[in-house]
Amino acid sequence: MPNLYPAMDRQEVVIHSPRHVRSFAELTDEEIAAVSAAWTARAETTAAGHLCPLINEGRAAGASLPHSHSQLVWLPQAPPVVQSERHEGLDELSHTAADENLVVAGAEDLVAFCHPVGRLPYETMIMPGASREPWPDEDSLAVALRLLRDVVAMLRGAEGAVPWNAWLHPGRPWHIELVPRLAVLAGLELGAGVYINTVAPEDAAQALRN
Repeated sequence: MPNLYPAMDRQEVVIHSPRHVRSFAELTDEEIAAVSAAWTARAETTAAGHLCPLINEGRAAGASLPHSHSQLVWLPQAPPVVQSERHEGLDELSHTAADENLVVAGAEDLVAFCHPVGRLPYETMIMPGASREPWPDEDSLAVALRLLRDVVAMLRGAEGAVPWNAWLHPGRPWHIELVPRLAVLAGLELGAGVYINTVAPEDAAQALRN
């Protein structure tokens, strides 16, 4: 449905379930498959510009409604962060996915792992192991979203119901980024782009696995 208070010219909301679920971690496989179908169908309408699918969960992460939902935001062009990924490539980060100390979970050819230089504690990436397709097909996206659900459930087990943001970036490979909001961004982070992460990625991965 259209976003009632859009920040961009084209912005839509995907309601994740007819049940009143407050967290993405509560969705069933069937509900996640429907989310994947919705994202994929709307991506196919993007003739130009850049589609940014994202999830904000928790008020501190920017969610204004408690019912689990995602947003689809269309931008005139790929934002600087996506252009930077395209320029610099993600090969080194792809190799990190093979580090068993950082791996949290896997499904089919996708792996979820704690970012080796994450901005905030428990920052997690979900990436395909071999595919270099710029955008996932519906089935691959459903697998990735199920992995996201499982990692969020692990996060809730480790830290409680913390707010978090996640988004899908196209690229080679495409990937989903999950950033829990467990710390406040202060002057150094905002002013210099230097992030102080107080939890080592290996420790974060172990805590999630446990």
